[in-house]
Amino acid sequence: MPSDHFTSPTPRVRLKIRHTLPAALPLAAALAALVLARPAQAVPSFAEQTGQPCQACHVGGFGPQLTSFGREFKLGGYTLRTKPFNVPLAAMAIGSFTHTRGDQVPAPDRLKANDNFAFDQGSVFLAGGVGQHFGGFVQVTYDGVGRVWGWDNVDLRAVTQGKVLGKDAVFGLTLNNSPTTQDVWNTTPAWGFPYTDTAVSGTPGAAALIDGGLAQNTLGVTAYAWIDRKLYLEGGAYTSPKAGTLRWLGADPADPGDIHGLAPYARIAYQKDVGSGTLEVGAFALKAQLNPGRDRSTGRTDHHSDVGLDVSWLRPDSKGNTFAIDMRYVHEKAGLHATCLLALAPADCADVTLQELRGAVAYNWRGKVGATLGVFATSGTANGFLYSGSGRPNSNGVMAQVDYTPWGHGSSPLGPRAALRVGAQFTAYGHFDGARRNYDGAGANAADNNALRLFTWVVF
Repeated sequence: MPSDHFTSPTPRVRLKIRHTLPAALPLAAALAALVLARPAQAVPSFAEQTGQPCQACHVGGFGPQLTSFGREFKLGGYTLRTKPFNVPLAAMAIGSFTHTRGDQVPAPDRLKANDNFAFDQGSVFLAGGVGQHFGGFVQVTYDGVGRVWGWDNVDLRAVTQGKVLGKDAVFGLTLNNSPTTQDVWNTTPAWGFPYTDTAVSGTPGAAALIDGGLAQNTLGVTAYAWIDRKLYLEGGAYTSPKAGTLRWLGADPADPGDIHGLAPYARIAYQKDVGSGTLEVGAFALKAQLNPGRDRSTGRTDHHSDVGLDVSWLRPDSKGNTFAIDMRYVHEKAGLHATCLLALAPADCADVTLQELRGAVAYNWRGKVGATLGVFATSGTANGFLYSGSGRPNSNGVMAQVDYTPWGHGSSPLGPRAALRVGAQFTAYGHFDGARRNYDGAGANAADNNALRLFTWVVF
C-alpha cells in the first residue's frame, strides 16, 4: 500500500564469541535474534490518505518494493493527501509454517525441532502526513515467537521544497531508529529481499553492522536533498538512547552495545530512466565505535567501518507487469579490540573484515503473482577465536519465492484498507557459518538448514 514498507530488520548475531565472554553477551544476542525477525509491510492508512490503490506505490500491490511513485511519496515526507482526514492507524499480521531439511538442535524455545506453525509478528502503526511539511510512521510490534512487545521502525520527516542550480529539489530531515530505514530503494539492508523472513529456523551468524546490527537500539537524524528527481544526497549521525529507555521500549540495550560519541552515516544515489525502466546506482557508508554490551571496563571500543555499493533497475509495462533487479555489496572493516580484551583473547583476535553480496531478480504479473530469485554470500577473515566451528564467517545460498496478492488494486471484499499476500519461500545453503559440512564441529551440514516456508501476510 502506498507509503513505506515496514520491517523489523534483524540484528543477526554478528559473532559467535566463545564462552570466555561474559555470559550476558551471547544471551543478549540470542534474544535479539528472536525478537527482531525480518518481515516488512505496507501501511493501509497511507493508501487511504493518498486515495491511491496499493499498486500505485508498491510493486505487486503489497510492500515493501516501491514504485517510482512510491519513492517520491516517501521522499516527499509522506505528505501527499487527497482526503481531508483519515484515521492514521493501521495493523498487520504474519503467520507461517516452516520445514527444515534437518531438525533444529536445540529446538527453538516453545517450538518443535521441525515443522513449526508460528504467529511470526503483529504490528500496529501510527502513520500519516500532517500538512505539507511533516509526516512519518511509528511501528509497535508483538513478536509471536519471542512473545514480547517492542518498538519497531520509526521514520519521522520534515520536508520543504526549493531549487538547486535552477532544478527542483526536496529538502528533508528524518528522525529514525535504524540506518537505511529511511532509504527508498530496495537495495539497502533495511528493505532488501527477502521482505518477510524466517522467525523460527537457523540463519547465518555473521553480518556487517549496517545489516541490522543497530536496528531499534539507536536514534539518528539525517538531512537529505532530492535534486531534479535524479540525485540523492544524505548525511547525518546516530547515537544510543539510555539503557533504561531501550528496555522500556522493548529493545535489548546490550546488543550490540552503545555507540561511543556519534556514528556518522552518508548516502548518495543517482537515478535515471534507462531502457524503458528506472536505473539507480549508489553508495552508502556507516562508521561506528561501540562499547560491546555497554561494557566500558577495558577503556577501548570496537571500531566498525562499513561501505556499500548498490544498483537497481525497475521496469513496469502497460499491462501491469513489473521486472526488477536489486543488488548491493557491503565491505566491513572491524577492529574488535574491546570485545577481544573482554574475552582475554589472543592479540590477533581483533582485526577482521566481512564482505556481503546480495542480489534479487523479481517479476510480478499483473500486480498479483510474483516470483523472486535471490542470492546471498558472506565471506571474511578466518578467525578461530571469534567464529566457532569452522573458524570462518562464510555463508552463501539462494532463496526463491512465489507469492499471490489478490487485492492489490483495492478490490478487497473486506474494504479498501485490507490486503492479503500468501507465498512460499525456499532457501538452500551452499555454505553455512564457514563450511559445507560439519560447520559446527558437531556434525551439522549447511544443507540441514535448507528451509521451506509458507506464509500468510495481511494488513488492514
